[in-house]
Amino acid sequence: MSYLDSIQEAKKYLTEKGLTDATVGIVLGTGLGKLVDKISIISTISYEDIPHFPTATVESHSGKLIYGTIGTTKVLAMQGRFHYYEGYSMQQITFPVRVMHALGIQKLLLSNAAGGVNLDYKKGDLILIKDHINLQPENPLRGLNAPEYGERFPDMSNPYDNEMGYTIKKKAQEQELNIRSGVYASVMGPNLETKAEYRYLKIIGADLVGMSTVPEVIVANQLKLPCAAVSVVTDECDPDNLKPVNIAEIIEVAGKADGKLSDLFAAVIAAL
Repeated sequence: MSYLDSIQEAKKYLTEKGLTDATVGIVLGTGLGKLVDKISIISTISYEDIPHFPTATVESHSGKLIYGTIGTTKVLAMQGRFHYYEGYSMQQITFPVRVMHALGIQKLLLSNAAGGVNLDYKKGDLILIKDHINLQPENPLRGLNAPEYGERFPDMSNPYDNEMGYTIKKKAQEQELNIRSGVYASVMGPNLETKAEYRYLKIIGADLVGMSTVPEVIVANQLKLPCAAVSVVTDECDPDNLKPVNIAEIIEVAGKADGKLSDLFAAVIAAL
């Protein structure tokens, strides 16, 4: 079965389950799941039940597709995403974005947990991603040469939608949240970085580092699907004062910031 057929089969399954008319897609990153509490849930479907969907293997990613409303807006929320380090291909990682697009979403909101390479950032800070550096070893568009996938050579001069970014900043201001903008570097993982690697990332212009998001954003741009992404800073990556960190700590910090990010996303979705 071709990749295109797989997308259509997943779409058909979800359409038959009644997952229609959603206008906003949401991808919830590591330790970030409280937005689900703000959704008036119509249905919840396990990834395992959706044809051709990968299975979430990361402990903090529950692996469910949530369909419901926030205010009057119908949403599709991915409670957990997929990563290259899990062993999936880039096309598997980004499969859900293509399926949500096929189902009719018009905007995509993404979140992630990230290390703060910019030393002005502190644990728990929310950072609007304004641009990215792709250091992943593969590309989700490689080999997808049919016009049905979108342009073969999509422009990436402005990968994050300005209007959505403005709305996020405006709603953050209304909620008295200090949200800044930064450049996100996406690496393969799953190991965290060395001191030398943090210095390198700073030199090349990164403010944040993580292991996700960029493949999904690349596909969204190929699909001409406006998107925006917010990172929660979960650890401070100062190479001169680097302390050991583990994933449990990262999840804990993300969890503490989850409430304010969920409030922000809910307000943004209502405004969209």
